Amino acid sequence: MYQSFDTPSNPALGPARLADLRKVMKERGVDGFLVPRADVHQGEYVAPRDARLLWLTGFSGSAGFCVALADQAGVFIDGRYRTQVKTQVDLAHFTPVPWPETSLGDWLVSALPDGGTVAFDPWLHTAKEIEAALKRCDGHGIDLVPSENLIDAIWTDQPAAPTAPMTAHPIEYAGVAHGDKRADLAKTITDADQAAAVITMTDSIAWLLNIRGADIDRNPIAQALAILHGDATVDLFCDPAKTTGIADHLGADIRVHPMADFAPTLTKLTGPVRVDKTTAPIAVASALGEHAVWGDDPCALPKAKKNAVETQGARDAGLRDAAAVVNFLAWFDETAPSGTLTEIDVVKHLETCRRDTGALREISFDTIAGFGPNGAIMHYRVSDDTNAKIETGQMMLVDSGGQYSDGTTDITRTIAVGDVGMNEKTCFTRVLQGMIAISRVQFPRGLAGRDLDALARYPLWVNGLDFNHGTGHGVGSYLCVHEGPQRLSRVSDVPFSEGMILSNEPGYYREGAFGIRIENLISVRKAPAIKGDDGRDMLAFETLTYVPLDRRLIVTDLLSQDERDWIDAYHLETQNRLADRVDVAAKPWLLAACAPL
Repeated sequence: MYQSFDTPSNPALGPARLADLRKVMKERGVDGFLVPRADVHQGEYVAPRDARLLWLTGFSGSAGFCVALADQAGVFIDGRYRTQVKTQVDLAHFTPVPWPETSLGDWLVSALPDGGTVAFDPWLHTAKEIEAALKRCDGHGIDLVPSENLIDAIWTDQPAAPTAPMTAHPIEYAGVAHGDKRADLAKTITDADQAAAVITMTDSIAWLLNIRGADIDRNPIAQALAILHGDATVDLFCDPAKTTGIADHLGADIRVHPMADFAPTLTKLTGPVRVDKTTAPIAVASALGEHAVWGDDPCALPKAKKNAVETQGARDAGLRDAAAVVNFLAWFDETAPSGTLTEIDVVKHLETCRRDTGALREISFDTIAGFGPNGAIMHYRVSDDTNAKIETGQMMLVDSGGQYSDGTTDITRTIAVGDVGMNEKTCFTRVLQGMIAISRVQFPRGLAGRDLDALARYPLWVNGLDFNHGTGHGVGSYLCVHEGPQRLSRVSDVPFSEGMILSNEPGYYREGAFGIRIENLISVRKAPAIKGDDGRDMLAFETLTYVPLDRRLIVTDLLSQDERDWIDAYHLETQNRLADRVDVAAKPWLLAACAPL
């Protein structure tokens, strides 16, 4: 099994660790210390060595941070984790703070009315993050000062850094050789009168050099840092042992250095050097000094705009994965009514179905298999301690994905177990209407996620409902399942372009009762012409995920005729694409699940 079922956090350990941190804070003469859920690369997932927020507080979510002061400790969490955090931290010592509604600066101004000094590790925070906090604290006597990492000073059994070897990502999957990628981006840099660009995001480096790794569970990336020069050469900083097997792939234009050489090398660079304020540690800009200029990670947009080979890989991986999910759903529908299954059984069988494809490299994230009330925990991870028995009369939410050499998948289906209430069915149908709206929309070029996000929420809003997460995230090509810069979100201003892959996943969650999410992957494409249009440049979404929706949860009377037609057409296409791919035993289930409304 890729997934384990251990309990990742122990709230009882937090108070003593917080006391140790406060002792070190006092010794260093500071009033507070910032503990982010981040490493030097600012990726969403971190290696055990960098899981400082989890170690201190017990909170295991993929985003957030803690501010430890002498008399209080705030754990900042977004809407996805406000149920989860209550069970993972000692609430007598750590206080959940709704974020980003409450910013770091706002909280510090309130918590330190007489001012104070708050330390932070400059290798774990971006310049944008620190600048925003400093601006809010200006005039309140609060200083944010760079410091050694105080968690590392007290974490006596901190794990070692990961050392998994890198592998080459073949051109048959990448579509473009890394020499061509480097040349294109070098021109971007020199056209902007810049001498080099610092790249700190691991998935950017993996994409640029057509390499993959295994330093972070579920994400085929290697921990490394890079400097791309105007002559298209690259200085790559990592454990040199990781590159032993790919020396020929990298070639002479990629110079490999130990990670310890990164900071000293920065101080020797001259000429304007591009640094991404939103992803690079503030320590990078400090080391570059006057040579630092702000600019986007040059890999971010090209990586997001999948080429033809990567897009076809996403289609192929999606169909392979869909057949595995249908095999699972057929098994689940047959087995769940017996009352013998648990959430862990679900996770194990679904992973087995994906393994049976013979192509699975990893799962793309820990499967979210939440039954009943657990479905309302948006990023629920079942453990031996929380493993719920599946009984009739409630819903099962299963959010999962696979890593394949040709693509990364992510799909959510909410499934009825027996007969569920009309309230649940109504909420499901409202969520489904939002998913359909995104699937069907055509929109002018230049629009971004913030312009479309409301389409997925409108059917919920008119009924007084909403969900506390973005409608969709970018997805990598055999890379991270959560990829920027594009998002289907009210906070995203990155215009959509052909080739971008996103998730389309509205939901609804009622704490203590049930959760609903429906998710397909979609790809941005040029919109087909519409009779009578004025020739405007329009984009649309191509659906990449074909798995039946649970018709038992659909209240047909709530749907428009266009929505009914979309569902029937989707199911017919699903049947046509998967009928010869699923197991013989699953085919009758597929045909029944795809029957017209």
